Amino acid sequence: MSSFNEREKAFEAKFAHDAELRFKIEARRDKLLGLWLAEKMGKTGAAAEDYAKEVVISDLEEAGDEDVIRKVLADVEATDLSIDRDQIVEKLSEFMIAAAQELNITE
Repeated sequence: MSSFNEREKAFEAKFAHDAELRFKIEARRDKLLGLWLAEKMGKTGAAAEDYAKEVVISDLEEAGDEDVIRKVLADVEATDLSIDRDQIVEKLSEFMIAAAQELNITE
């Protein structure tokens, strides 16, 4: 019975570790997306960093990426940029890979 409990604890630890890594990767991905959009909007320096933080925080509203997509699409529409939903989704995928590489994590 002891080995079963040890295996269970190891599995739970791995699950928690994997969830933490995924959170870090997604937060970095969202920051990269925010910085990319900030540049497109003409924001630099602290204004760009602040916008990137807003994008990261927007991902905490609900599970999945829809909260981020909704936020940035509203911002894009407000600034009359020619960026659509498909481009945002493509950038999310691209930045997910970049974020994992930056954090030296491969999934």
